[in-house]
Amino acid sequence: MKETLHWHREGHVNQDSEAADLVLVHGWGMNGAVWHQTAEVLSQHFNVHVVDLPGYGHSAHLHASTLEEIAQQLLIEAPEQAIWVGWSLGGLVASHVALHHSERVTKLVTVASSPKFAAERPWRGIQPNVLTAFTDQLVDDFQTTIERFMALQAMGSPSARQDVKQLKQAVLSRPSPNPESLLAGLKMLANVDMREQLEEISAPILRLYGRLDGLVPVKVASDVQKALPSSEHYVFSQSSHAPFMTELDAFCHQIVVFGQK
Repeated sequence: MKETLHWHREGHVNQDSEAADLVLVHGWGMNGAVWHQTAEVLSQHFNVHVVDLPGYGHSAHLHASTLEEIAQQLLIEAPEQAIWVGWSLGGLVASHVALHHSERVTKLVTVASSPKFAAERPWRGIQPNVLTAFTDQLVDDFQTTIERFMALQAMGSPSARQDVKQLKQAVLSRPSPNPESLLAGLKMLANVDMREQLEEISAPILRLYGRLDGLVPVKVASDVQKALPSSEHYVFSQSSHAPFMTELDAFCHQIVVFGQK
């Protein structure tokens, strides 16, 4: 029997309920525990399904080196049809599923994500040398590398200290990610470019950004809007890269309103 990913489900799951299914996909170096508070709030409105991606948390013993390999593992136990919410690298995963397995995605929400994370003039993003440095550091000391990444994600947020503490608690509450999957994830952040394919996504799209985000500059919101004029987007004014932590209530409100349209 094929080993499957770790899923946590809450809300009206398995009950005779009209509630829609909603999948939460975490970002690089993290695990499903980062969604703890979000899942708690959203489970009042949806059947919430939180996954640990291959190589992370309780799925650390598994591995996937491409977006399609991740998608194949996810789809084994994901709900038949759901709203997919992907944060950061998880946004690429959810977008890939919406593109290549469209029958499974009713709506797509990307959070602090970009169709192309690496900067390449005039496109804004993470400087390639930063991603290269993370890759080099990862080989030496992956614990420190993940901690640096967490600090980078919270930088600029008024509650940066609290955000980093929460991210750390979430990551440390589950098994450490495996270095092979971390390297594969960094490669995706450095190389994936979905800008041309975006308009092929048939599901309604909501894109959420943090105004203070240092990894996905807020300018990306208007750049993507040109490619996806029919999509919706919202910018959280007090948030950096983790708006679901910094502005939890406002974040959940956006998801609920969009999910119930």
